[in-house]
Amino acid sequence: MSTPAPLLCEADASLLALAKALRDGGYRFVTPTPATHARVNRRPGNEVARDLRGVFGWSRPFSPDVMPAELFALMQRAEVAVPESEGGLWRSLVRLSSLDGALFLHSAYPTDAADAVFFGPDTYRFASAIRIELAARAAPIHRAADIGCGAGPGGILVAAACPGAAVAMLDINDAALRLARINAVLAGTSNAAAFRSDLLSGVPGDFDWIVSNPPYLLDPARRSYRHGGGSLGEGLSIAILDAALERLAPGGTLVLYTGVAIVEGHDAFHAAAAGRLAGMDMAWRYREADPDVFGEELEDGAYDQADRIAAVVLTITKPGGR
Repeated sequence: MSTPAPLLCEADASLLALAKALRDGGYRFVTPTPATHARVNRRPGNEVARDLRGVFGWSRPFSPDVMPAELFALMQRAEVAVPESEGGLWRSLVRLSSLDGALFLHSAYPTDAADAVFFGPDTYRFASAIRIELAARAAPIHRAADIGCGAGPGGILVAAACPGAAVAMLDINDAALRLARINAVLAGTSNAAAFRSDLLSGVPGDFDWIVSNPPYLLDPARRSYRHGGGSLGEGLSIAILDAALERLAPGGTLVLYTGVAIVEGHDAFHAAAAGRLAGMDMAWRYREADPDVFGEELEDGAYDQADRIAAVVLTITKPGGR
């Protein structure tokens, strides 16, 4: 197995301490879509942060006196406070979002960097899909994987629900692995570990449970959290499906949450999945979790033939097991 991400360095320990202080102080924030985020921040009076939600949720420039001095000191030691070019204001390089009573560190808005670590409405729908499938499972889970874990919410949710399982949080983005590792410690899920891996190539053996929330859009900048490849963003989702089918243990389940461009009523990802599963002894279900997401993408030339972009959940279970 690949070597897991290293133990906490001084900057990571300070970032963890910052997140714990915010959590213990009652900080909460639900992260919306980037389009909603931009609209809210454009409102008069929202030019600068007035509270901690403005700093760590809305990613607004802030004056250090908006927070206790010890929090700003932790930000500096964690290397996540950067000065604005003028005005004596600062910005946070991270956001913190609430999910199931826990907090998750991820990248600040706007997520323009190639290695940005995304968290948003897709994360909440992904978590809901995992909860639904976990509730329906009777067999124990010993080994689990979160492919393309990002900030780690999927793997951490599984680790919290199944404390006896060893959960591998997998990504090729080192920035994501750093935050997933810190988020796992923050959540108290010592059974979740972060590994650098392209799909499942960096970890051996089979898995009782595999989850994934891959990027599924076409992104000209090819940002790792956003660009899915293929003709309309489905490429990585299909690659994850293929990798998981080879590595499910008997009785194992894949929960794949993704998005697909519907073109003249045709769902290309459903067709690809059905083609791969035809003749295989697998039980599977496919449903639309949301019929219309990221509608603003339809204004881009890449989607000029699409009716809509739907969020879908593909669940596959291999027969066998105890």
